[in-house]
Amino acid sequence: MPEDDPTPEEGPATVDDVLERAQADAPLAAIVEKPRAETAIESLRAEGVYDDSRRVREERGRSGATPSDRTGSETTRERGDGSDTIALPITEPPAETSVLEVVRQLEPEPRNRDLEDLLADRGWSDSELESVPGSWAVIGSVILVTVPAGCPDEQALGEALLELHGEGDSVLADEGIANDGEAGTHREPRTRLLAGARDTETIHTEHGTRYGLDPATVMFSPGNQAERARMGDVVADGERVFDMFAGIGYFTLPMARAGARVTAAEINPTAFRYLLENAVLNDVGDRVDAYMTDCRDLATEIDADRVVMGYYGSADAAVAGADGDEHRTRTDEAHEFLPTALEALVPGGVVHYHEATPTSRLWDRPIERLETAVADAGRTLDVLDRRRVKSHSAGVEHVVLDVRVE
Repeated sequence: MPEDDPTPEEGPATVDDVLERAQADAPLAAIVEKPRAETAIESLRAEGVYDDSRRVREERGRSGATPSDRTGSETTRERGDGSDTIALPITEPPAETSVLEVVRQLEPEPRNRDLEDLLADRGWSDSELESVPGSWAVIGSVILVTVPAGCPDEQALGEALLELHGEGDSVLADEGIANDGEAGTHREPRTRLLAGARDTETIHTEHGTRYGLDPATVMFSPGNQAERARMGDVVADGERVFDMFAGIGYFTLPMARAGARVTAAEINPTAFRYLLENAVLNDVGDRVDAYMTDCRDLATEIDADRVVMGYYGSADAAVAGADGDEHRTRTDEAHEFLPTALEALVPGGVVHYHEATPTSRLWDRPIERLETAVADAGRTLDVLDRRRVKSHSAGVEHVVLDVRVE
């Protein structure tokens, strides 16, 4: 046909034509099994294809979704029968993340509402909205929140957080860590269920490491995430590591995944069970030797290139400090375990020493404690690094020092 010929007139658009065009323009979502949501989100973010402008949606029955026109993808698998799934918003089909299928969402939900908006919809007044928490933690499918004083309706707060986080199943009120008796020694969390499922066991994923846990029964600090990841970066393949306070594998798992051989001690039976399960979950069972015992009972049997002391004691009753604020004295502090760490550490090895230090005594107190313990052992040290991990409490910092000991 000559270029100057008019284009033939098209007939009126049919309903099917309009729907086809709408589907072609609809944004994409990756369908995954709900227990894998957090792992998949992290992977999609790493690929640069996760869409933060839309909300995560549960896809029971997959209403409002159509298969993508992308077929034959290596990342697409058949869905397992009977599994609840979730739709994760994406900008384009993933090239590396394993998903069940890629679909187009006909009615996407923008993520343009915050917690205050959701609580206002539930009838909270302007004055009540002043008590809305400014932050909370998402640990796998569990949302952990500190309920502010004056909260008018804890259940409404919990339900709004579940609405805000489509991947969440439960909301727990975080009431700190137990301080007294065996519970204090075991660092047991104090929590209350605010909304959602009573079963709060979950799998939390960070930088590829998977942590199985129940935030209602074992401690997990989201503020330590960078330090957990760092441990996987500083260790060398084949190094011998002694993790003196292993917990569920906070530092053990990323170090073992990096190729280290880790001897892990944990005295809390619940945390120890998760430690064993997590070694298998991360396929590092052959590189983790776990013992449910006091770390001091192992030191004479270990020659470690690196010792991790990721524990800084339990707090006793509050006492008035010179500044007029209340402070807690601490028992079983990490520095009391330094002789044990040095007994296990080979010459030239590295200690990662954690401490809860008053801001007024940074960095003098932890360095003095290290120098005293090393001198008492007839050895010398070199401070390689010192880092703030997070704020522990008012006027107290959680810090870690990396020290090479000859």
